[in-house]
Amino acid sequence: MEGDIQRSVSLRPNRRGGDRGEQSFNSKGDVEGLFPSGRLSYDYPAKTAWRMGFVRLVLVAGIIWMLLVVSASLFHVWSCQTSVAFFSAICNRESKVNKILDTMGIVSAPHRCPIPLASDPDQVVIPKGRTPDEIVKNLTYVLEDNSVESTSPLFGGHETWSEREKSFELNSTMEVHCGFIKNSGAEMDPADVRFVKNCQFVVASGIFDGYDVPHQPSNISPRSKELFCFLMVVDEVSLDFIKSNVTVRKDAAGGLWVGVWRLILLRHSPYDEPRRNGKVPKILTHRLFPQAQYSIWIDGKMELVVDPLLMLERYLWRGNHTFAIAQHKHHKNIYEEADANKRRKRYARPLIDLHMKIYKYEGMEPWSFKKENPSDVPEGAIIVREHTALNNLFSCLWFNEVDLFTPRDQLSFGYVVYRLKGSFKFFMFPNCEYNSIFVLHPHTREHSSKIEWVKSLKELEGKGSAMRESRGGLGLWTPYPGDLDAVVLPPVARTSKAG
Repeated sequence: MEGDIQRSVSLRPNRRGGDRGEQSFNSKGDVEGLFPSGRLSYDYPAKTAWRMGFVRLVLVAGIIWMLLVVSASLFHVWSCQTSVAFFSAICNRESKVNKILDTMGIVSAPHRCPIPLASDPDQVVIPKGRTPDEIVKNLTYVLEDNSVESTSPLFGGHETWSEREKSFELNSTMEVHCGFIKNSGAEMDPADVRFVKNCQFVVASGIFDGYDVPHQPSNISPRSKELFCFLMVVDEVSLDFIKSNVTVRKDAAGGLWVGVWRLILLRHSPYDEPRRNGKVPKILTHRLFPQAQYSIWIDGKMELVVDPLLMLERYLWRGNHTFAIAQHKHHKNIYEEADANKRRKRYARPLIDLHMKIYKYEGMEPWSFKKENPSDVPEGAIIVREHTALNNLFSCLWFNEVDLFTPRDQLSFGYVVYRLKGSFKFFMFPNCEYNSIFVLHPHTREHSSKIEWVKSLKELEGKGSAMRESRGGLGLWTPYPGDLDAVVLPPVARTSKAG
């Protein structure tokens, strides 16, 4: 009896058999508790295998996708670095990938790259008429200096802080300071004034204080030679230097020529600093040559090697742009550029800091990928533009910053763009294309001025005030209507060996 009871107990299903490592079997030999039916016992291995296969498929697909992304990125990097013309031409240097890699220092931008120019200047179609002025329709300039602060008018006028602030408020009708205050210098000869009235397409350059001689452009088509006026703006010192070093011919109307360049003399230089004088024709091209519809500025130390008509087609007409300038090779952030200017002694260090403190106080943030433009710092040695009212206004406001603060125009460009709040549109083209536009020639001598070596404001006090510029940068010596003592400049890091 007891044996029967023990056998009946031992044959009962063990509800906790799984916990004790015990198993019970039914009549079909299946494990009870784990599989309630015989059908599931056969399906379980198939489902497990299917799940494992799916996971492996996902992993393999992910790895293949990552390899494709890496391969595409490597090809993108290689195409942007190669000297093979075909692959270099298809590189998208404006892509976000290239910008991020460039910022990280993974990609080093090539010094020169092919420019996607049209093949034949004779086939270029010049747009009819002018680009409509939709924001600023009527722009006029302040011509009289009514300030009693000085008996001698300043070239940029005595612009007040309130006038400067108002100039950034866009309206359909505007009047702004834009240099060329009456009796302030930079006067053209009457023969030159008559000549430039016939110039609708202009290639302009400038030489000041005898640092260069004109370099003849090459690869210029007959059509461009007929279409463009090549105007080299010089001061009296440079004119004498050019006459003593190269052949200058005089035409029947009294015009002076060096090759294709017509020399345009500006008498009575408006500034003490030659570099600041050079900003007059560079930025205020539309004031010197008011009849011009299109202009290309190129610094005097450069030899133009690209047909100017092809440049207009590439940088303006093809993309429906009206203003084009190259991206700086090393810096995107004006505070980095300012730091580089201090290290390379391009202007008085404390005055550069003061300039940047004003911009920081007025809300200018360091460049980041959140900004619309690829950089806040241009290579200003080449500027391609149509002289629309808005572009002319931008040029005036840019020049006013150069007049008020330091002559380092690369520090002011991005600030004016910021103040116009996206209304000023421009094309910032790759730096490697910029380097393919010209051949660089060295200056005939090294430029230097006393103020560039100043390390502290104390050096400019008392008798040291003789080192200050007397006609430019006066905004740095005029009491600013804001507390700059609390302003801390953003930290910067050296992003290139070139500084």
